[in-house]
Amino acid sequence: MDGNTKVDLYKEIDEIDKEIVKKFEVALGEALPEAFAILKETANRFTKSTELEVTANAFDKQLAQKHKNIEIRGDKAIYKNSWLAAGNEITWNMVHYNVQLIGGMVLHEGKISEMTTGEGKTLVSTLPVFLNALTGRGVHLVTVNNYLAKRDSEWNAPLFYFHGLSVDCIDKHEPNTDERRNAYNCDITYGTNNEFGFDYLRDNMARSIDDLVQRKANYAIVDEVDSVLIDDARTPLIISGPTPQGDKHEFMDYKPRVEKIVNAQKQYIQLCITDAKRLFAEGKEKEAGIPLLRAYRGLPKHSALIKFLSENGVRALMQKTENHYMQDQNKEMHKIDVELYFTIEEKNNQVDLTEKGIDFLTGNSDDPKFFVIPNVGDEVADIEKKIIDVKEKTAAKEVVMREFSIKSERIHTVNQLLKAYTVFEKDQEYVIDEGQVKIVDEQTGRIMEGRRYSDGLHQAIEAKENVKIEAATQTYATITLQNYFRMYHKLAGMTGTATTEAQEFWDIYKLDVVEIPTNRPMTRKDEQDYVYKTKREKYNAVIEEVVKLVAAGRPVLIGTTTVDISELLSRMLKLRNIKHNVLNAKLHAKEADIIAEAGKAGTVTIATNMAGRGTDIKLGAGVKEAGGLAIIGTERHESRRVDRQLRGRAGRQGDPGSSQFFVSLEDNLMRLFGSERIASLMDRMGLKEGEVIQHSMITKSIERAQKKVEENHFGTRKRLIEYDDVMNAQREVIYKRRRNALYGDKLSIDIANMMYEVCSSMVEEYKDANDFAGFNLECIRIFGIVDPVTEKQFTSLKEDDLIQTVYEAVQKHYNEKIHLVSEQAFPVVRDVYTNPNNSFENIVTPFTDGIRTVQVLGNLKKAYETKGRELVLGFEKAVVLAMIDDSWKEHLRELDDLKQAVQNASLEQKDPLVIYKLESFNLFKEMIIKTNKEVISFLMKGGLPNEGNQVQQARFTQEQPTQKKEKLVESRNENAVEEKNAEQQQQKPKIQPIRVDPKIGRNDPCPCGSGKKYKACHGAGIA
Repeated sequence: MDGNTKVDLYKEIDEIDKEIVKKFEVALGEALPEAFAILKETANRFTKSTELEVTANAFDKQLAQKHKNIEIRGDKAIYKNSWLAAGNEITWNMVHYNVQLIGGMVLHEGKISEMTTGEGKTLVSTLPVFLNALTGRGVHLVTVNNYLAKRDSEWNAPLFYFHGLSVDCIDKHEPNTDERRNAYNCDITYGTNNEFGFDYLRDNMARSIDDLVQRKANYAIVDEVDSVLIDDARTPLIISGPTPQGDKHEFMDYKPRVEKIVNAQKQYIQLCITDAKRLFAEGKEKEAGIPLLRAYRGLPKHSALIKFLSENGVRALMQKTENHYMQDQNKEMHKIDVELYFTIEEKNNQVDLTEKGIDFLTGNSDDPKFFVIPNVGDEVADIEKKIIDVKEKTAAKEVVMREFSIKSERIHTVNQLLKAYTVFEKDQEYVIDEGQVKIVDEQTGRIMEGRRYSDGLHQAIEAKENVKIEAATQTYATITLQNYFRMYHKLAGMTGTATTEAQEFWDIYKLDVVEIPTNRPMTRKDEQDYVYKTKREKYNAVIEEVVKLVAAGRPVLIGTTTVDISELLSRMLKLRNIKHNVLNAKLHAKEADIIAEAGKAGTVTIATNMAGRGTDIKLGAGVKEAGGLAIIGTERHESRRVDRQLRGRAGRQGDPGSSQFFVSLEDNLMRLFGSERIASLMDRMGLKEGEVIQHSMITKSIERAQKKVEENHFGTRKRLIEYDDVMNAQREVIYKRRRNALYGDKLSIDIANMMYEVCSSMVEEYKDANDFAGFNLECIRIFGIVDPVTEKQFTSLKEDDLIQTVYEAVQKHYNEKIHLVSEQAFPVVRDVYTNPNNSFENIVTPFTDGIRTVQVLGNLKKAYETKGRELVLGFEKAVVLAMIDDSWKEHLRELDDLKQAVQNASLEQKDPLVIYKLESFNLFKEMIIKTNKEVISFLMKGGLPNEGNQVQQARFTQEQPTQKKEKLVESRNENAVEEKNAEQQQQKPKIQPIRVDPKIGRNDPCPCGSGKKYKACHGAGIA
């Protein structure tokens, strides 16, 4: 069958598959009422009866061997209504409400179902999951953490088992195992968003079909959809591996210098604050504004500064001074910054050294330009003018480039250390746990296991905290959650808080948000915010409120934004002898136990943000009568949605409850984004120590500040996906080629296409120059053949005809070659296979092109039956996969560098994204051409080693040999700078790409250790 016929057939298969999916959707729509009724009745029967009896089938017998709540008695299967879920014995007692049926319909239609806390989203999900699982194409239920994934899969499973549907949870099994593959092949698969995404990346790094675990993405329901598709979407999933010399770093070398400059800045800022206070007290407001603004630019988080800014008129003065110096695009700001060692843009997490700072760091160094990046363009131009000799010119340029690389890396290291010391604080952005720096999720307050800040920031924090500095890594595979979940045929989600982000859900995912009414009317009281001047007053008021509520017999949940605030409040409560539980990133292991106690009378629970999300706080005896659960928020979060989630802990299923937020002008949200009107209003009112404002105007002003931040974050996420969409188009091309190579069915078409593209690029290059000799040399170098066309044909044929003629000659030569290889290998394969003592299953055969060698695994039986053709197919697969993976890895690194480099275009009033699109396309085109040439060159010149008995080096093995894998790290790109207003950043000096292998000169000693020169050893024959 020729290539064109194959292509047409595969297109036809794809169209048939699309038609099948459409017909399934029509059938599911018709079956919905009956399927929902069946599941509701099943839930009803489990609620009313302790045992359900049915005629046993093979599936029931299989389940009975694994699950204690399913027994086989004679020809009957007995399903009990009590079973284990997340280690706890539960008895089924839930039947779907009518409003839950509405929620299930919304989810089936591929929309977001917004249901308030306690409305039973976990139960709602069973309806569309059951309905869509009937197709056998797989349903994924995605949760935010592995506790919920395991709990929900065990909690709901018996309802599905009862109807013959298989259920599993991927988080129960290790990656790349048969157990995980079986979990994906179940009708219903539970798991966390990260594991689904990482499995996709792992599958696209696999070297064998047996390593694949996922099947085609069909239908997914995302629980807590706002957390997964909004909060987590700012950080891509990354699988990275070791980079050459990645364990070498300079963070410890420059740490003492950075500590000195930070301490020097602190001392200077203290003087500025003292001067500002003195001048302000003397009534010299204009003069006081300069040291005040200087202190704010130098250390905005300085506690003395924050306290001073809370005094009457001070914040307004600082903002007035800042506005004056910021006019005309910061034209006058250098007058403020000149006395500082470095400046901090807190909103963007940006730290910039000043001239004074660079001089301080250079210190007594012999090189006065120790921390100054050379102007490469000017220096290269000088070399071109002054040096005539080509060798000297090249050497001089190399010195300049090396100096640029060293200094840009040095400045980058110092900048990251400065950020670690001044912007990132322990027990706020991260904690130290088991001797490791672990990131704390700003949304949930939970530890983000396995994640690392990128771009050297994590190593800088490790240096700061004196823990082991982990080796640097490079990206092997990456994808954003947006692009992963957009691959599903149908996507749905459920949460209690999606309305505020409805526009983003539609813009990015084309998901509608539908609000589902509550089963019972909401009775919770949401009070207006209490606003104080200082944090100290605020925390004292919180403690007084807790004392009052505990005395009234109500449980209290205190929501905090950071670990250290939760610990501060804990110490304050201990001083008042109030018993309480603390739930934060340091104590997350006790989460389920703490939340189970949180609804009992008089219980006080301090929790970071959304801790306990996915688990209901059920009220204890007498609590309803006392007024229900009281929610106290100690700070407004940047996102209104997170505040709504905290409020939503109370008032489930019509229960009474209340929520109250305590805010101060020193809170981060108020400092960075708060309205000037609030500060000036409090100044005019002349509030005394401990006095509070409570007014709807204040609450609305705070919500406006939150909206401003939300818009910033939306812009960041939208920008992220715009950048990733560029890479995504390229990723799809590469991953499609990988799949074709893995499965082998379309590999011959891909190789033929590569061959044609290589022929085309060569003809275009040499035909235009009319260079027949050069063309012939290239044919020998790439294809290993001489004169595929005559000189007459080369000059007289049209370009398209010449390409076709060369392609046909190359194709013919290749077919002859692989036929010869099959014939050479077959005798050995036949002798081993027909040997009566043979017990081998597989054969590992080396193929070489004279320089590189690949080990090819093949099945012995297939190799015999196909007369050696199976070995050639394995050779083609191995070469294509190896070349694609190496090229893609390097391409990802180049894209990372490009993304950093283009940010400077905004200074020239150009859109960095447009430049990124153009440049990345050119890089991709070059990468594809290079990969095609490498693949075709190896295939054309590769063969079995040795002349006499080619396959004697082959190894026969009884089992599949385990592939040696590099140590890979799964993480999220947590680079705060990259994710906050990327276009506002100043360009980081472009770091020279690290070579995968160090470049070896021809006259250098060979790295194999033979003692010979490289050109006389492993470099022989390499130009």
